[in-house]
Formats: sequence, structure tokens, C-alpha cells
Amino acid sequence: MKYLGLVLVALLAVQARSAQAACGYESCHATKPNMINIHLVPHSHDDVGWLKTVDQYFYGHKNNIQHAGVQYIIDTVVSELVKNPDRRFIQVETSFFAKWWAEQSETGKEIVKKLVNEGRLQFTNGAWSMNDEAAVNYQSVIDQFALGLKFLDDTFGVCGRPTVGWQIDPFGHSREQASLYAQMGYDGEFFSRMDHNDKGRRMIDRDLEMVWEASESLSDAKLFTGLLYTFYWDTPGFCFDVHCSDDPIIDADSYDNNVKSRVDDFIAYAATVAEKFRTNHIMIPMGGDFQYEDAEVNYKNMDKLIKYINARQSSGSNYNIIYSTPACYLNSVHQSVQSYPNKTQDFFPYASDSNSFWTGYFSSRPTQKRFERDGNHMLQVAKELSVFADLSSEQQKENLNYLRQIMGVMQHHDAITGTEKQAVSDDYDRLLYDAILGGESVSRDALRKLTNLPNGEFESCLNLNISECNFAKDNADNLVVTLYNPLAHTTNQYVRLPVKNENFQVTDSKGRVVASEVVPLSAQVVALPFRDSDTQYELVFKATVDKIANYYVKKVDSKAIVEPEMDEEVPKRFQKVHSLKTDAETREDGETVVQTSVSDYSMYLIYIFLIFLYHILQTVKIVIDNNSGLLKTVEMNGVSSNIVQSFGDYRTYDSGAYLFRQYNQGDFVVQDGDVEFSVHEGKLVKEVHQKFNDYTSQVIRLYEGKDTVEFEWLVGPVPRDEEFGHEIVTIFSSDIESNGVFYTDANGRELLKREKDKREGFNSELDRQPTAGNYYPITSRIALQDNNKRLAILNDRAQGGSSMQNGQIELMLHRRLTRDDGLGVSETLNEEKYGQPLIARGKVFLVLNAADESTAAEREWEKEHHLPLWKFFSKNSGSTSSPAKSVPSFDEFPKSVHLLTLEPWNEGEVLLRVENYMDHIEGKVVSFNIRPLFDYLNGAEIRETTLDGNLPLSDMKRFKFHAEGSGARGSEPEYYTSSHTPLAVDASQEDSDFSVTLKPMQIRTFIVKTK
Repeated sequence: MKYLGLVLVALLAVQARSAQAACGYESCHATKPNMINIHLVPHSHDDVGWLKTVDQYFYGHKNNIQHAGVQYIIDTVVSELVKNPDRRFIQVETSFFAKWWAEQSETGKEIVKKLVNEGRLQFTNGAWSMNDEAAVNYQSVIDQFALGLKFLDDTFGVCGRPTVGWQIDPFGHSREQASLYAQMGYDGEFFSRMDHNDKGRRMIDRDLEMVWEASESLSDAKLFTGLLYTFYWDTPGFCFDVHCSDDPIIDADSYDNNVKSRVDDFIAYAATVAEKFRTNHIMIPMGGDFQYEDAEVNYKNMDKLIKYINARQSSGSNYNIIYSTPACYLNSVHQSVQSYPNKTQDFFPYASDSNSFWTGYFSSRPTQKRFERDGNHMLQVAKELSVFADLSSEQQKENLNYLRQIMGVMQHHDAITGTEKQAVSDDYDRLLYDAILGGESVSRDALRKLTNLPNGEFESCLNLNISECNFAKDNADNLVVTLYNPLAHTTNQYVRLPVKNENFQVTDSKGRVVASEVVPLSAQVVALPFRDSDTQYELVFKATVDKIANYYVKKVDSKAIVEPEMDEEVPKRFQKVHSLKTDAETREDGETVVQTSVSDYSMYLIYIFLIFLYHILQTVKIVIDNNSGLLKTVEMNGVSSNIVQSFGDYRTYDSGAYLFRQYNQGDFVVQDGDVEFSVHEGKLVKEVHQKFNDYTSQVIRLYEGKDTVEFEWLVGPVPRDEEFGHEIVTIFSSDIESNGVFYTDANGRELLKREKDKREGFNSELDRQPTAGNYYPITSRIALQDNNKRLAILNDRAQGGSSMQNGQIELMLHRRLTRDDGLGVSETLNEEKYGQPLIARGKVFLVLNAADESTAAEREWEKEHHLPLWKFFSKNSGSTSSPAKSVPSFDEFPKSVHLLTLEPWNEGEVLLRVENYMDHIEGKVVSFNIRPLFDYLNGAEIRETTLDGNLPLSDMKRFKFHAEGSGARGSEPEYYTSSHTPLAVDASQEDSDFSVTLKPMQIRTFIVKTK
């Protein structure tokens, strides 16, 4: 540690003070009631990758790209904090701090612990990274906060726990993020980006701080939220960092002495800020990107600024300035007992000016956005399997924790957003790939204990996104497909495995034949130049899985095919393994009709009328227009709608990784015909293969028994003109009279109502960019409806989307651009893989229902698409044994209860997180008993915590602020505590004491201590 000598000199003084010091709000400097209190907040914003990789930023490597070295920042800050007990600093990105901490000596660690215990070094936000809020799923946000906060708790105890969110750099803000803060027990959050029109209005009305009602279902999810006056950078003219060129404060007997002018200027600025806030407290950040690399310069000048501003109090000045933190500022505001405006929607889309809507990043780097979802998928699988198999080796723990950490990195607001340089994107891919392999290793170790295959290979095929599986590409004979279900409830899903055009038979673990068929891949997938496989078909079968199930695949002669037994959940007419046909019902009026059969054949055996009625309600039918080749009509759930689906191309001039900028409204073309198509009808799946042009194709699928239509798109290489880029969207145009109203999800949780061209509380300038200004982040679904019908589109990754016309939904799939948008990354978004422009493949799912039907089915589809069955592959060697450990069933949980998290925690502890994923309209209060799971885990006792798993819920006491229009305001500060009695039971208590109740949208978190 470079500055350890200076630190050691002051160590005795630190030790002497620590006995009387306190952390948290007790460590805040005193303020003065009749003055403007200026809370000066030293900080450094350290991106976990952006222009440089994570390691390059930490070590200060490649400073020719950007001068930044996080290890030196923390080194010098610690040294300077020790010199003066009045100084403060906030550390935000736990990933960087944990890396730095691992390299410190025990003496250095003790020094830092004392700084933390005295509140001089405060952790703010506390997550592994400062996550994006548009493209992230709530599960991953919770995980990366749990990871960061656990490190701080394990290292520093209660004094290391943050109480304030600090989301100063993300490009728009989600209501769900605020809800998660409230559920973690945070007192408030601060950010610095808001639509310029919204901010202008709030400046006038002194509404820069507000009470955010962050949930329509959770009454206590209200959070104080504040916008920084300018930005998170230093006060204009007062950047004292070595990266800046503003004047230092010169107070010597010198011709250049500038104390008066410097103090005058700062007080003038503070007066301007104070006019916009409701209390006599203002917060002024002092820092910026990767500042404080030579912290002595910063603190020496801030010390002088504080000294000379406060010296003027003796001459009548009413300004008092102190070193502070966001938490200390918020504490002062809370003690002031004011009323604040109410906020109910979110802060999307963010516009920095009338031509700059930050909505391009909703869709940038589509394959990386999908890869991040794969990483989360593997993480949940590996965590659950680790618990069931009771894995305990150091290597297994290390692999699992590394996957946790890299997934935390991937949530960073320049990672999942796709707003980083290409070299950094490549590094993110490398990190995540290595981490997934580690998760696969953990899962393999677990499955060898939990299945009858103690020597199984349990390989994952990570190239299934291009229908390639190296493990089975040459011979899928005698293959064991082990399926793991991360969800709580038994699921029925179709499994697809790349194979050659041969005959196969699939059996389950009881030896029963399972209906299966071989279907052709689309010609466009087969032709992918980088696809290292000659498999041109996929084997399809339907699997039923509680938690783990083995299915056995073997190659057979056509004469040797055995039909499924009659007790299979498959109609008799599906029993034979069929080859796909290339024809469908073609009407004389130029339409091709493709439809599924009745979902549950057993109903026919009960009563013919019931099966007829079920046929009407459950058959899924689509109609293709033979002239255009486009989808024309969809029928499902007893509802029919004219729905035309196609692809559109936005021709853009100066879009970038951040911004979506339409060149002019005429530069948007939707393909309205000339689509080549063929129909392949099997007994399990019907497929329509469409080719729109040389770079866009699609397969529409209808699976038996599934009330949804799957659209698997393939886009790329997207053409790029010399001057213009192209941004490709999928469009669904229906006859639904939506009147400009549509609904989008918030990070995979609650839905928000959107109205075209409208905002909450202000008017947005949309004349120049009407489309980009109506784009919203879609992380799981977008929907619209009228009085009769409802159409929902679910996606498999984060995308931007909108409804620009009545009854229409669009999602942006791919972007290939020609220039940078000037917002910092300084690189054109023009991805290449395998030496050619990027090709992306993905899926969206259509659900059509009556408007008065519950949207609960959409919720269930969301969960299945987000966490589908994970496929592991082994050779069937014939060597089996009884599993060493059993796996519990969660089917006793109510249907609306999601197993959100089950993972190893501290030594001898397991974290359990359960969620009622229905909202207050779709669902109801549910109760269930977790004693069986507790006994399975060999539990000794349970304690309930806040959402992140690190603070006992009984200790949660967070600030409550008064919202305007919510009744009379009290005269004393108010607080929230838990709305229910936290669960705290041990093995000696009655089974009834293990009952858990969940309100709609409620998540509860428990730590199970095992024997």
C-alpha cells in the first residue's frame, strides 16, 4: 500500500478515538438550524467496465484510453481520511473494494475497519456494481445487492451496511428499483439523470425530491428519492482533482491569493441550489469519474473551502458547510419533517435534450443481453443444486461465488446496457463464459449425487442458441438428457435437441416411451457460416419435470419404434413418431391455416361435448396470407384477432449505443409482402418457416397443449449504408382498439400503464423524435387491450419497445449503426463476430386472451421463459446407482409462489427467498408451511431478514417521509418497521409456527441455520 507509512503514523490517534466513535447517523457532523447547511460529499464514480475492462480500470492499465486506476484511488483516500477525522468519503462499487481489500495487509485492514466504524468511510449503495435499471431483471438486481451487502456485513458488520441508494449514472430509473430499495430497508435513494423537461418543471416547483410510491401492490414500498441539482460531477468551477484544471484555493500571502473570490463563487452557487430545495440542507457532490487518484489534492482544497466559508459566519453569513455523505444529508432532511410531492410512475425514457432520448441502449448488443440471461439461469440452477447436494468443497464454493460476482458485474450500467467499447464487451463475454463453466462444474458435482448417474458427464450445450450441441452432434444415440427445473412447481416443457435426420426413441426414467419427433431446422440456421455442425434437424419431445428428470434418447430403426403407453399425457393419435409434412390446410381464398389439436385428450373420454368445448377454447390457430406470406390471424383461448406480424427497418443517421434517433419519419419501412414460407406439420409442433429478406427470417411455432405462439427470429448480418445505420424491429399489428394505451413490465415484476406521447407531471418535447420518445424498456412483456381482447408479447431478453399506432406492438431486435452518438463511448455500435457483422437469434411469444380474463397466465409464462429447464447431457453407459441424496418437491407451495432464491449462505446456513408473483389484481394473499423444507435442510432455526438477506427484519427501521395529499403531517420524524411479525422459529416448535403468508407481490427472505 503506497501510503501505508502516513497511515501508520496516524494509527495510534485513530485507535484512541475509536472507542468513542460511532458509525451510521451518529457519526454525522452537527448541522446548524438557522443556516443553509451545505453537505459536501466526496466520492468517485468508478465504472465496473466501460472504456476499459474491469481489471484495466482497477490496476490503472491502458491509461492511454482513460486515465483511471481504482486501486490508487482507494489507497490515497484511506491515507487522507486518517489525517483528518472530519473528512468523509463514500465507497460505492463493492466489486472494486473487495478486490482492493483482498490485497491489503492485516494492519491496513484494521485501519480501514476503524474508519468504517467511525463513519468516516461510508459505503453507499453497496451492490456489487451500480446496476442499470432498464435492461436488468429484478432477480439479478436482488442477487447482486445480496452479494455486495453480504461482503460488507461479513467484513465490517453493521457499520458497513449502506442505508441509501446511489444510482447517479444509470440512464433512466425504474420504479421497481425503488421498490427493491424499500424492501431492503433503505432510507432513500439519489440519482442525477432526469428528463430535461421533467427536471425543468421540478426546479421551478421545488420538486427535485419526492416520495416515490414504488408499488401498486405493496403499500409500504414508498421511498424518498432525490435528484442531484446538476450532476454527480463536482460543483462547476470547483473540481480540485488532478484530472481537472479549475483554480485551487490559494490562501498564502501571495499575489494570487483567491480565497475571497473562490468563497464568493461557491456561496453564490450554493444560494442558487438552496432555492430549489425545501429544507435548509443541500447536498453538493465533490467528485466524478475515477477521481481522487491523488486524494491529497482534493482534500487539501476542500479543507480550505470549508474553513473559509465557515469563517464568514462570524460576519453574519448564514452558510454552514460540512463534510458529509448522502446518508447524513438524508438524515438531516428527515429530521426537518417536510412534505414532498408524490411519484407513481418511473423515469423512462430519459432525454437529455429534445433530440436525445436514451432509448437505443434498451436494445444495444442483443446477443450479450441474452447471454446475461443465460448467466442468471445457470446461477439459479447451480445455487439450488448446491443446496440439495450439500456441496462444501472450497473449489465448489469458489466456482459458485465467482459466478455470483460476474453476474454482479454484468448488471453494471455499462455492461448489460451494451454501452461499452467492443473490447470491453468481449471481456464481459469472456468473464461470463468462464463463470458459467464454473457453474456447470458445480452443477455436475451436485447431479452426480442427486441422480442415478454417479459418473454422468452432465455437459451443457452453450451453443443451443444456434442449434448446435458438440456433445451430441456426431451421435445422439444412447444419450441421457437430464433436465433441471429451477421453478417451484412441476413444469411441462418441450425439449429440442440438434440431431441428424434419423429415427429416435425417447423414454422417461420409468422406461415409458415419450412422444417425440424430428423436425427440420430452418435453412437460414443451417447455413450459418460459423455453425460447426452438420445436424440439420432437431429432436422434439415434451418433458414433465418436478425438479430433476432424466430422459433417455436412443437411435432406432423405423420398424423398431415403440408407441407411448396409453397413460401418457398425449392423445392416442399422437402416439406414433411421425415425420414432418410440408403441407397444411390451404383454403381457396388464399390462406394457409395452421392449428394445434385439443390440449387434453382425456376429456374426450369423459364426454364428447366437453371435448368439443375444450377444443374451441384451447386450440391455437394461426392463418397465413398466401399472397404476402405474413401472419394474418391468431385464435386462442376462445378469442380471434386479426394480427399481422412483420419486420420493420428504421434507417438512422446519428443513433448510437445510447441513443435511438430516427432520421426522419419517412425512413421507416415495414415489409408488407414477398415473404417466402413453408409449413411443417408434426404431431407435437407445427412450424411456419418464413424468409423475409437476405438478413431476416423466422420460424413460427405452435406446440400442442401450449396456449401461446412462439416466434423465433434470426436477424443479421444487418446491412449498413455508408451514411445510414439500420435498426430492426418486429411488429405486431392487431385490430385491438388500444387508443394509445399499452403496458410494459418493470424489470420483470409489476406492469406500468403507458400512454403514447404522455408523461407523469410534465410535457415532453416529442416533435423531433416522436418514436424514440415513446420507447420504453421491455425486460419480459409488453401488452395492450381494449374492452374485448388483450394481446401480450413476451421476450427472452431486454429490448426497447412501444406502441406507435392503435393496436400495434413493436420490439427492437438488432441495431447496426454508422457513427457514435457523442455520449462518451466514442465508438460506433457495429458488432462483429466470427469476422462478419453480428447475427442475432431469439424468441418472442404471443398470448391472446379475453380482456376480462386474468393476466395470471402471462405471469406464469414469464417465469417459464425466464427460467426454463436447463439441459445437461451424458452418455448412457448403463451404469447407474441410487442417488446419494433426495431432492424435495415444492409443489405444495401455492401456485402463485415462486422459489426466487435457494442458495448456500454462511457456513451452515441456507438462504430461502419466496415470492408471491401475482399482483393485487391477479392474485390474493396465500399461506403455506415451510416445515417440510426446513426438515429436509436439517434445520435448527430460521430468522427472517430484509430482502437482501443481511439485516434481521426485526432490526429494520427506515425513514418515512410525508407525501403531499396523504393527510396531516406529523411534527416528529416517522419510520417504517416490518408490517408483519418476522418469522423466528427453531426445530423444537410446532409445525404451525412455520406458516408463511405472502401478500400479492410480496417477497420474504429467510436464513435457515442447519444442524
